[in-house]
Amino acid sequence: MKTDNKPWFWIPLLNFASGLPYAIIISVSVIMYKNLGISNEDIGVYTSLLYLPWVVKPLWSPLIELVGTKRKWFLSMQLLISIAFLLVGFAIPFNGFFILSLAIFWVAAFASASNDIATDGFYLLVLPEDKQSFFIGIRSTFYRLSMLAGNGLVVLFAGYLEHKYGDNTKAWSYTMICVGLLMTFITAYNFIFTPKNEINAVADTKEKHQNQNFITVFISFFKKKQIGLILAFILVFRLGESQLLKMLTPFLLDGKELGGMGLDTEAVGIIYGTFGVGALTLGGILGGIAISKQSLTKWMFPMFLTMHLPIIGFILLAFFHPTSIYYIYIVVILEQFGYGFGFTAFMMYLIHVAEGESKTAHYALATGFMALGMMLPGMLSGYIQKYLGYDNFFVWVLIATIPGLILSRFLTFPKDFGKKSEEV
Repeated sequence: MKTDNKPWFWIPLLNFASGLPYAIIISVSVIMYKNLGISNEDIGVYTSLLYLPWVVKPLWSPLIELVGTKRKWFLSMQLLISIAFLLVGFAIPFNGFFILSLAIFWVAAFASASNDIATDGFYLLVLPEDKQSFFIGIRSTFYRLSMLAGNGLVVLFAGYLEHKYGDNTKAWSYTMICVGLLMTFITAYNFIFTPKNEINAVADTKEKHQNQNFITVFISFFKKKQIGLILAFILVFRLGESQLLKMLTPFLLDGKELGGMGLDTEAVGIIYGTFGVGALTLGGILGGIAISKQSLTKWMFPMFLTMHLPIIGFILLAFFHPTSIYYIYIVVILEQFGYGFGFTAFMMYLIHVAEGESKTAHYALATGFMALGMMLPGMLSGYIQKYLGYDNFFVWVLIATIPGLILSRFLTFPKDFGKKSEEV
C-alpha cells in the first residue's frame, strides 16, 4: 500500500480549516456582537451556547464513522462553513441580524464540529502510524495558528475597516464575507491536495463496519482498558489551562489598579502574533520530533511539566507587576512554547485511546470529553478570578494542573507508542 501521500502538503491547511471556524464562531463573534451593539448578557448566553456542538459531537460521530468517506465529509462541511460565513456577512446589515446570524452560526458550529470528526478520522486512516507521532505536533501547531489568525488577524482587519468606514455594520459585514471567501479557498485547496487513498483503508474494514451500529461503537469505547482512569484524566488534565485561557487576555488588558498589566489591544496582538506564534510553532514541531524519536513513554511527563510550569511566570507578573514589557514577552514566549511542546503529548495519548476499530468515533468521544473538561471550568473562571484576584487566581490555576499530572503517572500504553519505525 502506498504511504507517501505528501503529508506536508495537506496536514497544515486541513487542520487550519478546523481551527479557523472555531475561532470565528466562539471568539470573534463575541467581539463582533459587542461592536454591533448587543448587550453583554445576550452575548454571554448565546455565544456560550454556540460551544455546545463541540461537546456533544460524539453523539453523531458514529454516523461519520459508518457512512461515506471522511474526505467527502470534511470537504462538504468546509463548503457549508464557507457558505455560512458568507451568509452571516450578508445578514449583518438587516434588521433582526442578531437572531438570523446566530441561527447561521449554529449551522456553522455543527458543520465545524463534524469537520473536526472527519478530519481526525482521515488523519488516523490515511497517515501511516509511524508518522502520526511526528505530525501530531504539526497538527496541533496549525490548529493553534488558525486560532491566532482568527482572534488576531481577522479582528485587526475588522478594526481597520471600522476606522476606514466609520461604520461598524459595514466593517463586520465585509469582514465576514472575506472570512467566507478565505474558507472557500481553503476548501478548494483541500479538495486538490488531500490524498484519495482513504478508500483503500476504508475498504479493508468495510466488512467489519457493516456489522457495527451506533450502540456498538459507543459501547466498545467504554469497554476500553482503564476507561475510568482515562476519562478522569481527560476531564481534569486541562483544568488549569481552561481557566488560564479565559482570563489571560483580561489580565494583560486590565489596568494595574485592577491587578492587570495595563497593555493595550495592539500590544497584546503583537506579543501573541509575532513571538508567541514563533514559540508555539517551534514547540509543536519539537514535541512531534521528540515523541517520534523516543516514544510517548519517554516524553509524556516532561512535556506535561513543560506545558504547565510557565504558569509560574504569570504568578510572578501578577504579584510584582514589572514595568518593562520585556518580562511579559519572556513569560508569553515560554507559555506558548510550553503549550506547543506539551499539548503534543496529550493529543498523542488521545490517538492511543482511539486505537482499534471505529477509531474516528472513539477519537471524537475522547475529544468530546476533553471539550467538556474545557467548557465547565472556563465558565466558572471569571467568578473565581474575581473572588481571588489575579495574583491568587494564577496560583490556583497552577494547583489545578496537579490532578492531571498525578493521574498521568498511572496511564498505561505500549512502551514504544509514537516512536517512528526505523524501517525506510
